[in-house]
Amino acid sequence: MKIKNDFFAHETAVIDDDCIIGDGTKIWHFSHIMSNCIIGNKCNIGQNVVVSPQVKLGNNVKVQNNVSIYTGVECQDDVFLGPSMVFTNVINPRSAVIRRDQYLKTIVKKGASIGANATIVCGNNIGEYALVGAGAVVTKEVKPYALVVGNPSKQIGWISEFGHRLDFKENNIAICPESGEEYKLKDNQVKKIK
Repeated sequence: MKIKNDFFAHETAVIDDDCIIGDGTKIWHFSHIMSNCIIGNKCNIGQNVVVSPQVKLGNNVKVQNNVSIYTGVECQDDVFLGPSMVFTNVINPRSAVIRRDQYLKTIVKKGASIGANATIVCGNNIGEYALVGAGAVVTKEVKPYALVVGNPSKQIGWISEFGHRLDFKENNIAICPESGEEYKLKDNQVKKIK
């Protein structure tokens, strides 16, 4: 049974049974939402996306074209998944060995963005408002507000909630040039203070 709210699904999209899809969500061409998924309100699921069984997406999650979100992945509210980015869910996959009971959980936390063609190795969470650069390969946890790039990914700075690089000055305070919000860097962690 599909729990039908007020969402849009293109006629080529496939939505399996026992899914919950929130109001205002759009599911585009050739995408497949598999059984027992929970997709929040106002999400946008691009073309040729696969959402595997039991995946949870929060509200306002944007999934660009050609993304597969595998069982074990959870995306909180306001997450952005760039075109053709990749999740994994088994650390040592083998075609002849069934490891469905060994899926590792990956949580992409509120407001985080993952760039085009990036790869997230399973079991590594992405912190709130972090930004994973295009093509990066994430092999370890990403801190909140961190900016990571490369293969393997390395942190090269900090990012605001509006997606701007933070430049910490006196008293380890940085100001987002777009929002005017202030951030404090302390003990290698960033917190928004205003």
